Order: sequence, then C-alpha cells, then structure tokens
Amino acid sequence: MEKQKLPNSTLILVFGILSILTCCCYGIIGMILGIIAIVLANKATALYAENPELYSGFSNVKTGKILAIIGVVLGSIYLIATIYFYVTIGFEGIQEMQKQWMEQMQNQ
Repeated sequence: MEKQKLPNSTLILVFGILSILTCCCYGIIGMILGIIAIVLANKATALYAENPELYSGFSNVKTGKILAIIGVVLGSIYLIATIYFYVTIGFEGIQEMQKQWMEQMQNQ
C-alpha cells in the first residue's frame, strides 16, 4: 500500500517559517502563526503515532514545529520589549529616538 502524505505537513512547515519571518511585526503575527503551527503539528503527530507506516512527511511536521516554537519565542520577546519601551519611554520618547536615528543616518 502506498503511503499517504500527512495532512497539513506542508502547511505546518510554511507557518513555522512565516512565524519566524513575521516575529518583528510587533510580535503578534509571528506568535499567532506559530501557535497555529504548533496546534496543527500536535494533531499531525498524534495521527502519525497511531499508524506511522501509513503516512509520509513527518519530517516536515517536526521541522515546522521547531520553527514555530522559535517563532513564538522570538515574537514573545519582541512583544515584551515593545511593551517595555512604551511603558518606560512612552510614545513621544520613541518618536524622539526615531528622529535622532534619522538625523544620524542623514549625516553619514
């Protein structure tokens, strides 16, 4: 009997990659994609554990889950840092820092 591709294995891998790439969008998008990928990976892992000889593509699931975990961690760190800067410096302070950076870039 021919092996079937594990459901959502490619989607899990794509969401894992996208969670890392979008973790700098205030952390929110990367965390959402990462959490979705982790949930789908857990379902696919349970399905694979029942009948491993029926399915192929489990390496995509494992890789996607690892990437999703990294994306969730990076997104969380970025979100915490953003909240910290808004609480300590404030919106006006962040705008002032951006103006100074832009002036430094123009002077170089």
